[in-house]
Amino acid sequence: RLPVPKLEDTIRRYLNAQKPLLKDDQFRKTEELAHHFEKGIGKELHEQLVAQDNQNKHTSYITGPWFDMYLKAREPVVLNFNPFMSFNPDPKSEYNDQLLRATNMTVSALRFMKTFRAGYLEPEVFHLNPEKSDTEIFKKIIRFVPSSLSWFGAYMVNAYPLDMSQYFRLFNSTRLPKLNRDELYTDEKAKHLLVLRNGNFYVFDVIDRDGNMLKPSEIQAHLKYILSDNSPAPAFPLGYLSAENRDTWALLRKNLLDNGNEEALQKVDSAVFCLSLDDFPIKDFVHLSHTMLHGDGANRWYDKSFNLIITKDGTAGINFEHSWGDGVAVLRFQNEVFKDSTKAPALSPQSQPASVDSSRAVQKLDFKLNDALKAGITKAKQKFDASVEALSLNMIQFNEGGKDLLKQKKVSPDAVAQLAFQMAFLRQYNQTVATYESCSTAAFKHGRTETIRPASIHTKKCSEAFVRELSKHSTEELQKLIVECSKYHGRLTKEAAMGQGFDRHLFGLRYLALSKGIALPDFYQDQAYAQLNHNIISTSTLMSPAVELGGFGPVVSDGFGVGYQVHDDWIGCNVSSYPARNGKEYLQCIYKSLEDIFNVLKGKKISS
Repeated sequence: RLPVPKLEDTIRRYLNAQKPLLKDDQFRKTEELAHHFEKGIGKELHEQLVAQDNQNKHTSYITGPWFDMYLKAREPVVLNFNPFMSFNPDPKSEYNDQLLRATNMTVSALRFMKTFRAGYLEPEVFHLNPEKSDTEIFKKIIRFVPSSLSWFGAYMVNAYPLDMSQYFRLFNSTRLPKLNRDELYTDEKAKHLLVLRNGNFYVFDVIDRDGNMLKPSEIQAHLKYILSDNSPAPAFPLGYLSAENRDTWALLRKNLLDNGNEEALQKVDSAVFCLSLDDFPIKDFVHLSHTMLHGDGANRWYDKSFNLIITKDGTAGINFEHSWGDGVAVLRFQNEVFKDSTKAPALSPQSQPASVDSSRAVQKLDFKLNDALKAGITKAKQKFDASVEALSLNMIQFNEGGKDLLKQKKVSPDAVAQLAFQMAFLRQYNQTVATYESCSTAAFKHGRTETIRPASIHTKKCSEAFVRELSKHSTEELQKLIVECSKYHGRLTKEAAMGQGFDRHLFGLRYLALSKGIALPDFYQDQAYAQLNHNIISTSTLMSPAVELGGFGPVVSDGFGVGYQVHDDWIGCNVSSYPARNGKEYLQCIYKSLEDIFNVLKGKKISS
């Protein structure tokens, strides 16, 4: 179970995170409020939270508040919440044909779904000592241990089973807009796939009456039929509505239902997943990021648990709705789909589509729109276009080293990347700001994520040495500062992964106070608390053989969204920003910072 941290630990960790962001007098005030909270109302709330947690052993203390946080948010899901992860191309280039890849990936996704629902999917396990635990012998033994004890057997060999409670929402699921709080909806009985092309909506069954998958050649025939349909794009593409403010969208959805679209919407909501087929090839990585993060708005349904997007040249990616689950579940799905569709593809370039009557099997959905709905779609499109227009996406590849060299120098690769983000911001804007790094807590029942706070007194001291006081420090001193940052970051990461951060705990206590109608404690009304939760640098990393690139929008209008990957011998980084910040310049500063850090670690002298 996800532990509720001790209140004194949380307050100490919170103050450690505040220290680099505040001037001395501000920090003293925040410290006073924090200790006052710890001895008074905070203590009472903490005791209530622990008692509540003990009464709800089937779940975790963060589950309810976290679902609420996402589902009560009224901002559009696109750009604000939905991230993307793009697939690597198929190593066999002739398999990157749009129709072939769409068919093979759809078949692999359905194989994954059927394996999961039959209870045959291998559990997700984090192996700290893979030589011992990631072996056939261990799997054979553990298979015969009853599940109430098997996790303990895994612990004994340092293998940590991860929570898989989110996985069922991957399929037949959607987020429904409702006033004030959205709802998650799943209908596992539905057997059809939703396909979007040119803003038009199509459905066809991919599972038959007996629960068997349609033949791959038939799926191919139906997708070919959709790709060759030359119906014009709709004058009022419905997809834009899923990019609207949630309350606006909830009212428009009610209008849609009242206007005779109940059956068509039911088909959209209950579909196994949404396959979006785009009619253009990808030009470069920036174009790829724009396509997968938001696309044109007409050819996506952002509320579906995920959209599998495949462009004209067979480039594939996933855009997923974030309230139902986190990157861990989606990444497992992507890894399996990539592996299966490349190693055991259902069809080859020589395969012929089945000779079936697709015009009978494929249904094109028709939506009845009144003037209010047409006006709503027009307005949604204007707002979507304006948001996308304001968004910048930029990226760099740093080729002067990566994980191998850093491990050789005994520093954490993640710590070095995060240090570079701090150093770069100091160089560009001359300050240290609230920074967020996401860390999975899936090692616990119904765990979600915890925050690592990468901006510390250590990164601040080190960044200032590199940016402002280079002449005062020898290379050895700079190396020491990097090592110190690495150690501290390693500790924060370990704490967060073990459910010992402070962000979720404080969030849970605040949620409890509000739900009990208690006046919001002064601690939460502190300007410094708001500032710490206004995450100007929001970061997330993932490594996978299936994924080429991942990214997301800034979480605040004056922020950066930083997606990064530390490979064996290079580092990739992509940054999203709005006009309040210059992402291109920030990336140049990141590059310079990485260069400086690597040179210092190699024992070279650097210049400012």
